[in-house]
Parts: sequence; structure tokens; C-alpha cells
Amino acid sequence: MKNITLRQLRVFSAAARLLNFGKAAQEMHLTPPAVSIQIRELESQVGLPLFERQGKSVSLSPAGEYFLVYARKILATLKDAEDAMARLRGIKAGRLTIGMVCTAQYFVPRLLARFHESYPYLDVRLAVGNRAQLIEQLQNSELDLAIMGQPPKEMDTRAEVFAAHPMGVVVPPGHELARGGPHGPELLAQFHLIMREPGSGTRATFEEYLLRHRVELQMWTEMPSNESIKQAVMAGMGISFLSLHTVGLELRDGLLVVPPVQGMPVLRRWYVTNSQSKLLSPAAETFRLFVLEHGEAFLAETFGLPEPMPDVPGPKARPVPRSGPGAKA
Repeated sequence: MKNITLRQLRVFSAAARLLNFGKAAQEMHLTPPAVSIQIRELESQVGLPLFERQGKSVSLSPAGEYFLVYARKILATLKDAEDAMARLRGIKAGRLTIGMVCTAQYFVPRLLARFHESYPYLDVRLAVGNRAQLIEQLQNSELDLAIMGQPPKEMDTRAEVFAAHPMGVVVPPGHELARGGPHGPELLAQFHLIMREPGSGTRATFEEYLLRHRVELQMWTEMPSNESIKQAVMAGMGISFLSLHTVGLELRDGLLVVPPVQGMPVLRRWYVTNSQSKLLSPAAETFRLFVLEHGEAFLAETFGLPEPMPDVPGPKARPVPRSGPGAKA
């Protein structure tokens, strides 16, 4: 295996994490055929298949599971060496890998653009995933920093608050909830909810809200992205609970409405997070300080800061029986 290249290891690591050669190609700025070629050459060097292929779907083979452990160790060691050299060179150059939950992609690139004006020679890479995926990447030393709404409890991290994060119910214009109010939380049980997938911070926050107000939902629809949920709500499929930082444009254009519901918006916090076991590079430390200093003002300037309504618990909700395809319990 002496002829294995770092490029092959990076492609393999991305493909193993995403289990999709097309998505790995996008992340690595390659074409899907180029990813397939790199994987085939790596498998030839290893002498064993690293992936099991069934049609368009792929999964790691037993050999791939073992090899992934060593590939991540090699890449993490190389990143530590790069960071050590960057500390000697100073902040003028270096690589910075930032992970962000899907909701944060509505502001992190713009915040990063401001940072890049002062440090144009840094090699910055962004990774997007839900909360569970970012935690795994932090644990595997694949990220320098992560921007998320709920810091990990599964590992030892430094998680620092840099801004408020309002979340609330969104409905299409003319919806019953958009009239009158404020509405009690129990009224949400009467409408079809469109929710994020398990593992997302938005889903966890909404479930905490429902539990606190003793609201029980009988059926709902799950969708894996904020964009698909927004389109579904605007099309009249139902209502949803989203970060208000994801719907700024739709609210300004009157395509969505935030109705007056007691206890909303739910105010959470944005955190910049890093693993305590990983020494930050000068680039990562500089970006961390930049976020802590400028993040709150940037979000307030971009989205404003809505005040929460009085949090008055309503009576225990009685789930409204409903039927129809496309719902999940």
C-alpha cells in the first residue's frame, strides 16, 4: 500500500462519510467518474473492496470499515502537522475547515465572506450537515470548528454563544393561524405539521416545546431540508417549525407568515464549537474570535431580533384524528 496517495484517502473519507459518490464529488470539487477512479485505484492498492455497490447505493464493506479508521488517523495527523506549521508561519496562510448545521448555511457564508476580506489567503472549506453528522465529524477530527444551535453532550467540547437564534411556526399567508391571536400551543395539534428529520437541532427544539406544553401530535410529514419544507408550506401542504434565520427572504416577500403563538419565537443560541482534544490552528482561532466579536451584530443587522411572546401554557391538547398518505407517526 506504499503507493496510496493523500488525495485517494481524502476522496475515500468523503465517500465513506456521505455514502454517495456524487455528493463526495461535489464536496471534493471533482466529477463523479473521477471519484470512482480514485476509489478503484485505492481498492487496487489495498487489495480488497472497500465499498459494496448495489445499483446507485453504496455502503462500506467490512474491509472499508477497518480501513476508514486508519485513513482518518492519517488525515488527522497530517492536519495536525499543517496546523503546527501554520503556527510557525502565522495567520497569513493555512487551511480552515468549518462545519455548520443546515440552518446556519443561511448566514455563515456571508459572515465568512467578511472574514475573508481580512484573510484572503486562507484555504477555507465548508461542510454542511445536521447536528448528529457534525458531532461525528468533530469526534473524527474532520472539522476545526462547528456552528450549531445545540452543543454536543456526547463529547468534550468548548461551545461558546455568539448570538440569539429565534425559531418559530411558519404558515402560508391567509392561514387560520395568521388571523387573530395570540394562539395557544394546543391549537398546533389541529394542523398538519411538516417537520425536519430526527437528528436535526430544529426537530429537537420543537419536540422540547411540544413536551413542555403537553401538545401531542398524532401524525406529521418529515422532510430532510429547510428548503423543501419552505416550499411545502408555501404550497399549502401544512405548517412547520423552522429557524427564523432560514425564512428572512420569504417573510420580507410575504410568501410566509410567522403567526402569534404563545411561547414563540423560541429563543435558542448559536454556538461556535470545537473539540477540546484538538489544538486550534491560528486560522481556526482567528475565525473563532471573529465570530464571537462580530456574529451577534451581523445576525441582528441581517435578520433583526424578534421578542418572544408570553410563554403561557395551554391545556393538554387533544390530538385531532386525521388521515391521508404521506404522514409519519
